[in-house]
Order: sequence, then structure tokens, then C-alpha cells
Amino acid sequence: MVCILLGNGFEEAEALVPADLLRRAGADVVLTSLEGDQAVGSHHITVKTDKNLSEIDPKSVELVMLPGGLGGVKALGEEPGVAALVRAVLDQGGYAAAICAAPTLLASLGLLDGTKAVCYPGMENEMAGAIIQPSVPFTVDGHIITGEAAGAVFPFGLKLVELLQGAEAAQRVKDAVHYHG
Repeated sequence: MVCILLGNGFEEAEALVPADLLRRAGADVVLTSLEGDQAVGSHHITVKTDKNLSEIDPKSVELVMLPGGLGGVKALGEEPGVAALVRAVLDQGGYAAAICAAPTLLASLGLLDGTKAVCYPGMENEMAGAIIQPSVPFTVDGHIITGEAAGAVFPFGLKLVELLQGAEAAQRVKDAVHYHG
């Protein structure tokens, strides 16, 4: 299962485009709120979630994804269950993905030490320990995937598809949505 964590104030495109691409490829994607059954994005789009964090069994998560949006990242950082889930998924050999401002949360957990990473330009000072890769849409270093910003959601999301479903599935989805990047 892919667990996409939505704190109120999340960046809608960074959560929903990867969710869509992964679902097109056949991945089991669960939009997950911190509580209740919805989350409100940074552009005031309300998303009905599939589950809330208390309903997620870390053993069933293959990839946990953190979208950006300053409010959403702040909310994720204030919820201890988020750090516990990310660590549990990585400890069992799964993936942690974060885009835009969210890689700073991985850095604050000490998960980016010595890891190639990217984040929203201008937030590099909050990426202690990371090896910043300038001017790339995403990075993959071991089981950590980071994305630059909303403009990188298609290559970032397609890389997640490739990691979980294979290169053929990623190409099939890329062709289906007519992504030419």
C-alpha cells in the first residue's frame, strides 16, 4: 500500500497527481488524514480521505509519501504518529517520499544525513545533513525519494510508479496521460 499523508494545508497537486498516477498503474493508494475523514489543502480544496492515520498498519505500507504545503508540513511535523510511520516503513525496507517543503521534515528526523535530496528552492538551510542536488525535479537515494516542488509532480510521481510497479507500468501511465517531459 502507498500511504499519502495529508495534513491540513497540504499542496493539492503534490498529493493528488502522484496519487492519480500510482492508481492508474494499479497501486493501492490510501489518502490518509491526520484525523477524521478529510483534509483541506493550501488552496482550500477539501479532499475526502480513505483513512486516518490511526487506521494505518505500518506493516502494510510499502511507501509513505509526504506532500508539501507549509501548513500541511507543519501539521505532519506536529503529529508524532507521522515520524513513527515513516521510520517503521523505512525500517521494514519500504520507501519514504517527500516533495517541496516536506523533505525538510525528513531532514528534521535525521533521515537525510548523507543522502542526496532536493527541496523547494530557498529551503535548503532546513535540510541539515542532506547532500542537496540543485536544479533537478527529484532524487532517489536508497529508499528516500525527494521532489523539488509542484512543477515536478509528474516526473516525481512517475518515478514512484516505476519504483513500485516497474518501468513498463511507468511508461504505460506516462503515455496514457500524454506526459512529454
